[in-house]
Amino acid sequence: MAKETVICTYRVRAADEDRFREVLGGHWATLRGLGFVTEERATVFRSVDEPTYVEIFTWVDGGFARAHEHPDVLTLWERMDPLLEERDGLPKWDFPHYLLQDLAQDLPA
Repeated sequence: MAKETVICTYRVRAADEDRFREVLGGHWATLRGLGFVTEERATVFRSVDEPTYVEIFTWVDGGFARAHEHPDVLTLWERMDPLLEERDGLPKWDFPHYLLQDLAQDLPA
């Protein structure tokens, strides 16, 4: 299985943004400490207009499945959930996975 990069979107309740930032601050470190993600640190962005965060990181092979069974990770995600809200018809969080594509190989030399 190829390493998958996940682009997590979190729609944070405005009143809970500080608490969410604290929890998110330990998210990648927990995943890394358990060996579920690559050594490349997560990249985190915040929307300019509202408290919507995007976190990007890459799972090691099998890391995604193992994370969904580990109590430390499940506890962290349970702490995040009440700090989020559905917004504009979108879910409170979503996690599409992507595979890196090397399009340079398709370009003429």
